[in-house]
Parts: sequence; C-alpha cells; structure tokens
Amino acid sequence: MKRLPIGLSLFLSIILISSAVHSQEPKQDKGIFKEYKNEFWETIKNTAEEFNNPKKDEKKVFKMDFTDVDIPKSTKEFTIFKHTPPVSQGWTGTCWCFSTTSYLESEYSRMQNKELKLSEMFTVYWEYVEKARRFVRERGSSNFGEGSESNAVLRIWKQYGCVPEQDYTGLLPEQKFHDHHLMFDEMDKYLKSVKANNAWNEEVVLSTIKTILNHYLGEPPKEVQAQGAKMNPKEYLDNVVKIEPNDYVDIMSLMEKPYWQQVEYEVGDNWWHSKVYYNVPLDDFMKTLKEVVKKGYTVAIGGDVSEAGYDSKSEVAMVPSFDIPSDYINEYARQFRFSNATTTDDHGIHIVGYEEKDGKMWFLIKDSGSSAQSHINKGYYFYHEDYIKLKMMTFTVHRSAVEDLLKKFK
Repeated sequence: MKRLPIGLSLFLSIILISSAVHSQEPKQDKGIFKEYKNEFWETIKNTAEEFNNPKKDEKKVFKMDFTDVDIPKSTKEFTIFKHTPPVSQGWTGTCWCFSTTSYLESEYSRMQNKELKLSEMFTVYWEYVEKARRFVRERGSSNFGEGSESNAVLRIWKQYGCVPEQDYTGLLPEQKFHDHHLMFDEMDKYLKSVKANNAWNEEVVLSTIKTILNHYLGEPPKEVQAQGAKMNPKEYLDNVVKIEPNDYVDIMSLMEKPYWQQVEYEVGDNWWHSKVYYNVPLDDFMKTLKEVVKKGYTVAIGGDVSEAGYDSKSEVAMVPSFDIPSDYINEYARQFRFSNATTTDDHGIHIVGYEEKDGKMWFLIKDSGSSAQSHINKGYYFYHEDYIKLKMMTFTVHRSAVEDLLKKFK
C-alpha cells in the first residue's frame, strides 16, 4: 500500500478533525408560547368549588302557558312602518336611548323618506355628564343611575346635538357588544366618594366623569362630515336630521295625577323631574295610541315587562285571564299596580307596526333588550293591546299626530 504524500495526509487530517468537532456541537433548542394547562389542578379546583358551593335547584319562573293560544307567530303578519333594523343594547341600562333613537330614526324616514342610523352612545355620554352635573348641584340628592326616559334623548339633542352611529359607536376596538357595568360602577363609586367628602367642585367632578366615559366609550366627536361639509353635532341635527325636539310630546295615564294637565311622571328614571307629561284618562290614552299607529306613525313607549304573560320564547306580551280578565282592565287596575310597584318603569321599546286579530290590536315591538334577540323573530316582540293598557305607562309621539288631544289641555 502506497503512503499518501505528507501534504495531502495533513490536509485530510485537518478535515476529519474539523468534522468531528462540528459534529459534537450541542443542538440548539427553541422556545414557543403555549397556553398554560394543568388538567388535574382544574379537576381539583372545580371539585372543591362544587363541594363548597353545591348547585341549587334551578329556579323556575311562573309564566302563562301559550299552548293552543292564538298569538302572532311572525313579523310578516303585521302592517309594518319604516324603521332601522333591530340592534342590541348589550350589557347596559340604556333601553330608553335605544328605543327613542330608533323612534327618531323612523321619524326621519317618515318625513324625509330616507334612512339614517344615529348614535345612541353620543346621547348616553352626555346624559351621564348632565346626571353628574345635577348630582353635584343637588349635593347628592339627585338620582344617578343607568336609566332615563324617552324625552331625555330630545333634551340632550337640544343641548348637544346628535351624530351618525358610524362616527361614534361607543365600542372599543374588537368590542362586539356594549358593556357599561364596569363603567357605571366606577362613576357611581366616584360620585359616592364626592358626596362622602363634600367635594362639590363641579368642574373637577365633570372632568373626572368625562375621563371615565372616555376610557370606556371613547371621546365623542366635536364635528362630523356630512353633505360635503364639516358640521358640529348641533349643526348636524339642524341641517341633516332636521328633527325639531319641541315637536314631540309625552302622553301618560295615571289616576294619581290630575287628568288634562301636564304633570311630573314620578319615577326614578325621571331624575330631572320633568313635568311635561300630558296626563289623560286611560280610555283616551288607548284610543289615541291606536289611532296614531293606524295613521302610520311609530311610537316610543315605556313601562313594565315583568308579568306572567310576558314570555321571550313565545315573543309575546299579553295579560292572562288568571291575572285579570280583559273586561276588568281599567284605570283602577292600572293605578293599583303602579302604586304597589308591581308595575314599574323598567323598559323602553318602539312600536313599528300593528295587526288586528279577533277585534283586538296587536302591536309589533322593536326591542333592543337581550331577550328579544333569543328567538325566531330576532329583535321583535308582539304586544297585545290589553298588556299596553295595563302595563305600559307613557308614550312619545309627534305633536301633529295628537293635535285633537292636546286641544283639551288648558
């Protein structure tokens, strides 16, 4: 066997040694982000929670049995007036604003024959500011809550104007539904501390309330683009929406106040003690409401939605005979329930249509509450006229629809 030349042998040796060194280098590990899981710990925790908090028997609610009851089944049965599609108010107490904004959108359609979606949260933002202002000025005796009344929307519009929904949704990036429970708790706790410490500096309080609102809702726009021009919210109301807030009136029917006078609706959500409600006997209330709807007007209406005949699965609100027969629903039955607080002012809705069935009227209700989104006719309920007669306390309508009624007032 021949020997390799010394130079070649040395070269090959270097190559072999180098390969051996590189083959012995440690493998480099990599890292990734993984969701932490400890299945057995989850089992321990869940078992402990079940032991410490044993499951209670499911609470059942007593409701009317709608089996074999002839009730509306579809929105297609109704004569329907122009309105924007139903939207959800999410986890908020702002039905008053959603229902009235929807109503005013229908008014825009009725008068201008066009469709427009307006921002609810712009109104809600400034309503909270005004609630806080009054809270300071009345040294904490004014009600500060999530609720309000239909005419609050028109009051805020007069003061601040309005904007399109696309310019102010009140939703943060990636947020799908409105959720005000943390925001309201923060404002409520802050105002309670203001009261406890007698810190009644209005400028400081309103600045803090706005800071909280800005954090959760975003800052409302000072101007919007419309019709090829920039406008502030009041100019947008005057030049584009063209709704005059003073053209709208609120009708109520309660025996506790004198009929044929403008009175205060004494509920907590009327926190500024508005005394603009036209109080009429119940027969006039119902006669006027039905006439107005048959003429083609939509109506914002509010009252109580907590009865045995109110059922989200059936999408119906009616009065069962085991509660009170239809012939006995009168102003006494209505006042009795309001006086003993079984009728409360807990929800605002929008009447957008009607049908007549067996000599009675059914009203098509557009509803922003979560229960209205849970079943077939998403965003709608069907209200029997008896339910409105017994349980719905007020409605808002254009003055032109009730001119004959208003003439009876002093």
